[in-house]
Amino acid sequence: MTPSASIWSPLRQPAFRGLWLCGAVFFIGNGMQTMAAAWLMIELTGSSFLAALVQTAVFLPMFLLALPAGVLADTTDRRRLISGALIAQVGACVLLAGLVLGGWGGPATVLFLVFVCGCCTAVLTPAWNSSVVDPVPRDEWPQAITAIGIAYNAARAIGPTLAGLLFAMLGAGWVFVVTVFTTAVMWESIRRWPPKAHPPSRLPAERLWGGTLSGLRFAWHSRIILAQLVRVMAYSSAGSALWALLPVIAQRQLGTGAQGFGLLMGCMGTGAVASGLVIGRLRSRFGLDAIIAAACVAFATVMLLAAWVRVPALVYAAMMVGGAAWMAAMSTFNTATQASAPPWVRSRAVALHIVASLGAFAIGSAFWGAVSDIAGLTSALVAAGALMAAGLLLARPFPLRVGEAHEVTQGTPWDELFVEAEPSPEAGPVAVEVGYRIRNGEDKAFLDTISRMKAPRRRDGATFWRIYKDLGEPSRYVERFIVTSWADYLHQRARATVADHALEAEVREFLAPGESPHMSHYIAER
Repeated sequence: MTPSASIWSPLRQPAFRGLWLCGAVFFIGNGMQTMAAAWLMIELTGSSFLAALVQTAVFLPMFLLALPAGVLADTTDRRRLISGALIAQVGACVLLAGLVLGGWGGPATVLFLVFVCGCCTAVLTPAWNSSVVDPVPRDEWPQAITAIGIAYNAARAIGPTLAGLLFAMLGAGWVFVVTVFTTAVMWESIRRWPPKAHPPSRLPAERLWGGTLSGLRFAWHSRIILAQLVRVMAYSSAGSALWALLPVIAQRQLGTGAQGFGLLMGCMGTGAVASGLVIGRLRSRFGLDAIIAAACVAFATVMLLAAWVRVPALVYAAMMVGGAAWMAAMSTFNTATQASAPPWVRSRAVALHIVASLGAFAIGSAFWGAVSDIAGLTSALVAAGALMAAGLLLARPFPLRVGEAHEVTQGTPWDELFVEAEPSPEAGPVAVEVGYRIRNGEDKAFLDTISRMKAPRRRDGATFWRIYKDLGEPSRYVERFIVTSWADYLHQRARATVADHALEAEVREFLAPGESPHMSHYIAER
């Protein structure tokens, strides 16, 4: 490998190395907390459903809060956002540790405080993910993202293993005490290496609700991003069964205690780390869909083995394969999503990936826990394995690919914006009409080409798009789209990519000699 292609090259940057190490400590603490809470729930209630509900309490906040948090990460001070969430999480961890050590931590209390910690993590995650690579040169971002993934998955191996040992020796309360310190370490790293401030912009800042709608609109009208989100939801919802039912597998299938449960999770984390070291080269050689197909088959097979095999050594080995398959799939989805989103929406694309993967994971964990209580552990794992294999059918309608550079690079608008008096940013809705007078006999080809403009117009902010034919002049067509406000229209113009401008150039090739598009703007009167 050349230095720039090595996953370790970003670690030569002291700031990134510090953030990476402290992030790994934080991930270890989160893994310890999740393991201890799940096993404590088994001890307190004996319920598969409540044990699986711990995973829901950890990851459901991602489903609820990640997208608004992504908007805040794009529009506010990321240092304050991350620091505030971490301080709140420290408080929740202190309360959880104190109540459990004092003997007052019942099932509802544990679930609630784990949920609060999950909310704090959900709020800080998009901002941290988008800022941790700030100290690294842009051409090393893929390697930095891979290094972060390795740290996260190593933490999933180390955290539960440490938690299992500490739980067996001292009990759940002292595991939660450790998480107080791991969260404080993360806060210190943000204080020492704060995120870069957002670059100044002449455009009005997006507000929370409008920015949330912009992110959702982008994902719905970007076929690349939509395919990735659908596929990761399918994979995560089926695969959540194995993660959620690990404590039940340890207790009922293998007859082990907290240490055995921690070892199961540790084996999955170890497999994930090993996969992370080679996944970049495998993706380059075989392509995205082949990697995902192999991961689906491997993970489904692991779930079937976990359903029927009762030999601990074989199950531990299978868990390593499962962890490798999980890392291969999830890192492929994550890398493809980040590489396919333009800068203005990248944090929100990361947030939507989190919503799709961890939201499906949270809901799936509760579902498979309920299925296990009703139909039994074996039936739940067999059904989940079949559903995972069925996910291969999504490859045709939702193929995966990484966006090309010209598809994510913002360009310069074609036309100057000529208006007599510019409205206030909140004024609207705004209707925009672009008139085209085309050459005779080329109507069908023109309509086929301009119809491709619908997706980028809607993706970047339009709530309505349509093409009209002038009945009084058959060679004249009018493209009309509506944007919610003047500020949203200015943002829409700035978001157009180089690929969008190339498409506009194709449309302009149909114009009659000497003609140019005529653009008109209309503001709604109240």
